[in-house]
Parts: sequence; C-alpha cells; structure tokens
Amino acid sequence: MSHPERSARARSEEETMRPLAVGSESEFRVDLERLRFAPSFARLAEVTQVVTSGATGGVVHNRMTHSIKVTAVARAIAVHLLRTKDAALLDEMGGLHHVVAQAAAVAHDVGHPPFGHLGERVLDRLGREHFGLGDGYEGNAQSFRLITELEVHGPGSDGLNLTAAVRASILKYPWGRQVVPSPHPSEWLTMPRGAGPGEAPGSTKFNAYLPDLTELIEVREAFPMVPPGRQTLECAVMDLADDIAYSLHDLEDFHRSGVLQYSATSREFRRWLHERTEWRLLSDHDLAQRARTPGAGLETLRRRLAEKDNWIFTEEAFMDAVARIADEFIEPVLGTPYDGSMMADRAISGFLSVWIDHFIESVQLEPEPHVRSAYVHLDTMAWHEVQVLKFVHQYFVLHRPDLAMYQRGQATLLRQVVRAFDAWLSDRHDIDRAPRRLVDLVATAQDGYRRVAREHPEWLAGQTSETELTRMARGRGILDYVSSLTDSQVFSYAGRLSGSAQALWTGGGV
Repeated sequence: MSHPERSARARSEEETMRPLAVGSESEFRVDLERLRFAPSFARLAEVTQVVTSGATGGVVHNRMTHSIKVTAVARAIAVHLLRTKDAALLDEMGGLHHVVAQAAAVAHDVGHPPFGHLGERVLDRLGREHFGLGDGYEGNAQSFRLITELEVHGPGSDGLNLTAAVRASILKYPWGRQVVPSPHPSEWLTMPRGAGPGEAPGSTKFNAYLPDLTELIEVREAFPMVPPGRQTLECAVMDLADDIAYSLHDLEDFHRSGVLQYSATSREFRRWLHERTEWRLLSDHDLAQRARTPGAGLETLRRRLAEKDNWIFTEEAFMDAVARIADEFIEPVLGTPYDGSMMADRAISGFLSVWIDHFIESVQLEPEPHVRSAYVHLDTMAWHEVQVLKFVHQYFVLHRPDLAMYQRGQATLLRQVVRAFDAWLSDRHDIDRAPRRLVDLVATAQDGYRRVAREHPEWLAGQTSETELTRMARGRGILDYVSSLTDSQVFSYAGRLSGSAQALWTGGGV
C-alpha cells in the first residue's frame, strides 16, 4: 500500500513543495537511504549486542548486523502480508508499505548506547538519580530523539526530516514515561506490553522524552485510525521481526562461541518435560528454593507467561514448544559441539533458515488485537516457541556470573565518563574547551526544556525554574553525547578523562 497522505505531512515546507516523481514509494526510499547513511547507524557496527567481539573467540552479532537481519525479516513479513491479506483491510488499519517496515528496522536500534541493555540501565539510573530527569534514559526514546532532533541532514536541518510514516514506524511504545497520552498507559486496567512500572514511576518502556513529546503527538495525529497505545502496522512488523531475529541469532552466536553448552540445556529441558506435573505442584516459595535445579528455569518461565500473557498462553502449547525446541535445536544442534567445520555450520544455519521461514509463515493479522498484542503477531504455537527460544539465551548466557562481572566493569566506566563530563561542564575555567558536540547537545536540550516549560509546564511536575531546567538540560545533553559513543570510545574516553591513558591524538572523536 502507498501512503501519499502520510508522505505529504512529513517534510519541511520547502521539500513538500517539490513534485513527487513516483509517489510515496520514492519518498520512503529516500527515508530508508537517509537512515542507512546516518552516522548513528554506522556507529552500530561498534556497539554491543550482548558482548563485544573481543569477549569471545567466535564472531558475534553487533547492533548493526542485528539491525540488518531484522530488516530482512521485516521485509519478508511485510511482503507476506501484502501478498496474502486483503488490501482494503490493510488500508483501514493505517496502511502497510514494505519499505517503511525496512526503514523502521534500520532505525529501531540507533538509540542504543554502548554495552547494549546494560548501558541503557546505567544511563537511565544516572539520568534519574544524578540529573533529576524524571524520564531518565530509554533506548527507544533515544532512537526517536535521534532521527527527529539530533541527527543532521544538510545545513540548517534538525533530524533526518523523515516522512510521518517512517517516524511513526519506530514508535514501539507510543507514549512518554509518565505523561501522554491521557490516561497514561501505565494507569490502564490492562497495560500494553512495556507500559508497566519498573524501578521508577511511569512506564518501563516508552518512546519520547519530555522535549520530544510534541513531535510524538504530531506524528500520531497522522494516524487517527490507530488507537492510543497501539503500534502502526509497519511498527508491528518491525517489532515482530526484532523478536524473531533476537530469539534465533543470539543462540547462533553463543553456540558458535562454545558458550551455550549441550549438557546444561538438555538437562533443563528433559527434566522439566519428564517432571512437569511435579514442578506445577510446587509453591512459588519452594520453586524459588530450587532456583538452579534443572527444570526450575522453564517452570518459572511457564508461570510468568501464564500470569502476564494469559490472553495467548496455553499449557499445551508451552509443553509442545519446549518439546519441539528440545528435539530440533538442543539435540541435533547443541548435541554436536561446534568445531568450525562445514557440517557444524550446516547444522546451525539449517536450523535458522527453517525456523525463520516457519515464523514468517506463522504471522497473523488481527484488526482488533488484545491490548498486550499488536495488529501483526505470531500464532499461538509460534509465540510460545519464541518465548522458549529467548529463555535459552537469557537463562544460559545472560545469567552467567562471568558475563555479570564483565558488565559490572563496563557499568563502572560509563558512570565515570558521565560524571567526568558533568564535572567538566561545571568548571567555568575550562568549559570553553569541552567537546563542541557536547556543548551543542546541551544547548539543544536547553531549548527543548524551555519550550516544554512554556507550552506544557504540567509535564515538568513543578520543575520549571531556570536552575532546574538548566540542570535537566545538562543531564540530557550529556546522556545524548555519551549514548552516541561506541564501546571502544567509552574505554578510550574513560582512560583520557581519568588521566590513565597515554595516547592523545587519536582522531576527531570529540
């Protein structure tokens, strides 16, 4: 489907005056190339997906290779829907264009900071506790801020000046942390996925900081047919593609690296399958006492899914998913240690190919989905399979103590860098020598918070004095700057800011 009405609302007045050579197809491809050529996308080649390439002997995905694969899956899903679903229905639901879905996939991770989700948690806590930013830091909100405000396309331009369709397509969580829309999704009787509370008030996941909420509102106004809290069709396609890629490709990384071990995973799956009736009879307290006993992890997953997602969860589908993954991944793939041979490569690549095709064929279109679902989602069986695949990665890789130790060191470096830049900007004798882009980002944030104070002071929860606005702007600008670094730049900056590094002239990074 093409979206000429959305394209016309997208660009600056000067650009919308020019004739469109081949309609919105041309406009969306311009957006896709602007994103691919953006420095924030190029940076993802040196940003952690789970671990850096030097942390293991095998080749692992980084944020760029992950995004490239999400793009391929998103395009396949969109084309599948365009070929198999009624065109009029797709139009009624806001329209679907495969190029927009690809653009969403390219853009979806550009806001992720160094060191993956660990970096996101560290910067969020620093934002809230050190700078008094109520909405802290969130990777999805940072992506939206980048493409609409911080990236530069040509002289005098803020953001990449993308179409409304593409800007809307990265709004996985189309709300602010604590405000917009009203009532806020965190206050709904049944909350959308991601809208629930975390360690701070409001939603754990959200897509716009306070200075960017007006832009979010304007983008959403281009889609009056899409209810509050609901993703557009292209966004739902991208979100599902991200889930599929994540559930499979991280397993590939850690199998090739020798980290994902057959014995531990096989015991977990076989034990739960053989003793599932006994596991279900345990109280939550008794289950917690047996936390590392083989089978306990899957039982904990089963209970969590049954509680949070009873709109789709079934006992039979969960059991079948566990059994199928044991039979098709753990036994034939993990059962033979990866030795770099062509036979070993065929085993893992064959599994990935079959399962990606399986998931794409399992995609459903639902005009009135459950509030925790989306217009585009997997059928019941495939949904359970994705949850179990993600469990394997989370339980047998992310929970490892050696990885935790590695990440705690990375967290320490991030905190050092943020606090060092804050101290630098507080030093009136040396502030003139601060990195130019850092100064620009603080000034941009200052303009944003002053605009919010003028137009929507109620969003600031009483923090409207010039001193408070200045402090928040400095915090937001520093977070914008640090989150734009690569993993290696954080190591380098930490050394230079602490005085422990000897190298000085290393390029134009600051």
